[in-house]
Amino acid sequence: MAQKRKNTTFMLTTEEAKAGRNWILVDAAGKTLGRFASEVATILRGKHKPTFTPHIDCGDGVIVVNADKIIVSGSKEAQKIYSYYTGKMSGLREIPYRVMMDKKPEYIIEHAVKGMLPKNKMRAVQMKRLRIFAKEAHNMEAQKPIVAAV
Repeated sequence: MAQKRKNTTFMLTTEEAKAGRNWILVDAAGKTLGRFASEVATILRGKHKPTFTPHIDCGDGVIVVNADKIIVSGSKEAQKIYSYYTGKMSGLREIPYRVMMDKKPEYIIEHAVKGMLPKNKMRAVQMKRLRIFAKEAHNMEAQKPIVAAV
């Protein structure tokens, strides 16, 4: 007689995901923007864990330091433009990469990581666990971050 086969698919619960959450410290100095952002997005989603479940927010928090030392390849430094719309007539604003790097280097990484996360309700929750600092110093020692080489 054939035996019934049990379901072997592992499904993480929300409580287990919150209990197993860590903070990971990554250094952006000398890293390429796109490759670095995809690694950070992977950690935020939780795809680096063997217990990854797509419909549960099981990712870790990420602390990024040295955001002002990130690099872009090719001629993107001269050509890349960040644009937004103010909501008023002729309210399109365009900021070149070099100006944005001088004013808000944190925004460059935040914008890249946000674009690599899935466009659903979990993206806002996952982005809240991303902390970016322009320099080496950060104020997240209380979370006991794990230093990772991304």
